[in-house]
Amino acid sequence: MLLLAGLILILHAGSVAGSEGPLKFAGVAFSPGSTVKANAPLSTQEKSLAAQGGNVAPPNAVAVLATPVNFDPRKSWPVLIACSTSDFKRQNRDDLVQFYRTAGLSEGWVLLAGDGPQPARNDTAAWRGAMTLAAIHALHSSFPGSAKWPIACAGFSGGGKGVGYVAPLLAKNGCRVIGVYMTGANQDHLSDGYARIQPGTNFLSTPIYISAGHDDRIATVEQQYNVAGSIKRTGFNRMRIGTFRGGHEVNDGQTSVALGWFRQLQ
Repeated sequence: MLLLAGLILILHAGSVAGSEGPLKFAGVAFSPGSTVKANAPLSTQEKSLAAQGGNVAPPNAVAVLATPVNFDPRKSWPVLIACSTSDFKRQNRDDLVQFYRTAGLSEGWVLLAGDGPQPARNDTAAWRGAMTLAAIHALHSSFPGSAKWPIACAGFSGGGKGVGYVAPLLAKNGCRVIGVYMTGANQDHLSDGYARIQPGTNFLSTPIYISAGHDDRIATVEQQYNVAGSIKRTGFNRMRIGTFRGGHEVNDGQTSVALGWFRQLQ
């Protein structure tokens, strides 16, 4: 009788799991540990942002999601948003895959990027913000409770400047931003983004991690320290600078340190 009862419980548990079906992101089925791409419709606000600078707003963004092998959407997960440079027609999803996926997944983060179906005529911060917001809304509509998941933004080179606008825009739109990670950025755009977008004074407590390569000739260590000083003068009060032996590149070790610090402080 006990064995029979145990068998019934096992079978019942299996039938419940089967009835839930596969995970879906914006209607596209995927398995934990994979990277999935889906269309994400743009809201009226997002279309307005995308159209700035003479662009034609598309009907949808292309959202890319990468999840750890143990991903369970019923739990809370930190989300890393990738923001790429506009050089060489790079898309946010390119940097997600090439620069952040390995370290991000190993640290237990979900990674997300939003882009247009084609590169923008003028690759503005507003365009990047619109596509990123659409991807985030796709995440929230796919997984109940994900609106409360903490978010960090990462950007390399020109993307390190772009996060200066994307991160405050996400905070302004209700996202729980717990960190900004910048590598190879030789100018401070975060202070300007904070002044223009006005996400609120609480945003000044967002942890900022700057990673600088000793041999970087495009954004020298000195320039990146100057960026940090400018951000501090704006009023940001949680700042770390890490250096590594390398040039103009994203360092996995630094990425892991930054993501661990963000989670520690949240």
